[in-house]
Amino acid sequence: MMTHNFIVAVLAVLHCFIVSSAFAQVPPIVDGTLDAIYVPVNDLTTQSNTTGFGDSNLGVVDAANGSELDGLHAVVIGEVLYLFLGGNLESNFNKLEVFIDAKSGGQNRLPGNNPDIDFNGLNRMGDDGTGNGLRFDTCFSADFYITSTCGGAPIEMWANIAQLLTEGGGQGAYIGSGIPGSVAIDNLKYGVKVAINNSNIAGVGGDGGNTSGAGVTTGIEMAVPLILLGYDPTTQKNIKICAAINGGGHDYLSNQFLAPLAPMGNLGEPRNVDLSTIEGNQYAVLVVDTNEPDCAPRPPACPPDFNGDLIIDGSDLATLLSGWGTPAGDTNGDQTTDGSDLATLLSAWGPCV
Repeated sequence: MMTHNFIVAVLAVLHCFIVSSAFAQVPPIVDGTLDAIYVPVNDLTTQSNTTGFGDSNLGVVDAANGSELDGLHAVVIGEVLYLFLGGNLESNFNKLEVFIDAKSGGQNRLPGNNPDIDFNGLNRMGDDGTGNGLRFDTCFSADFYITSTCGGAPIEMWANIAQLLTEGGGQGAYIGSGIPGSVAIDNLKYGVKVAINNSNIAGVGGDGGNTSGAGVTTGIEMAVPLILLGYDPTTQKNIKICAAINGGGHDYLSNQFLAPLAPMGNLGEPRNVDLSTIEGNQYAVLVVDTNEPDCAPRPPACPPDFNGDLIIDGSDLATLLSGWGTPAGDTNGDQTTDGSDLATLLSAWGPCV
């Protein structure tokens, strides 16, 4: 279970950096239905890839016979981050995986020592000891994780949360159950809410179907207090979100990501997925400060620290070698990866200083 050590004090300057304020806006009702407060300014990204996990056509609030992510909307009101993900979550225990980058540090690649939640499902995506593990885009390092699923008879939904510390470890918690379209998960201890309305029959289709997720108004909705995210506007103001549909055992990633993948099929084994090798960024940004760069500058002492964990090790070496002859492993700004970059990495081996 999470402890109160995880729920750190919000800095007094927080209000200076939040776009929305409780004094000006009424928060949305977390029920899986798109509220007017989310649109149009807070439409972060729209799906452009047909779903490889089935196109639901049932049109009922609880059951769905397919999974898709059509659009992501987000807003901060009263020091709470609200997320709306239009689409469906199949009622066969498919998983919605949401990773949030809300401060400096975090995990660019999932290790294998994160909190044991949802039958160790988070670590099912992490390093199994061979140096693999789900890797995010270069400028995304997750600090917080929330996952939800639904199924059974009658159909229920469940959710879990975890903090993602740079070195792993940390705290995680099961936050409760609810009924799709009727009773939201409302965890009073952590202030997290999750609701699902599975009635969507619009949005993207299956193979050969519609490729646009625009206009979908039902799906999965969440509320997460900024204090729980460890949001620290002195180090990072903009909030980044990466969402994906996964198999029931957290063991088979679909092609449904937001921000969307380039057109392609399901990704499969999460531990072997490196999103940085796929065209574009598979995350969306809730902009709080338009002047903040998407990528924080890399510490000068650690140019070969590609995953941002402040340690030069085998993971960074693998990234450099896989990018040989391209800009992917460049450490000196010459836009290619070659022997000079390898020498730089080896000379910096160990903790960044």
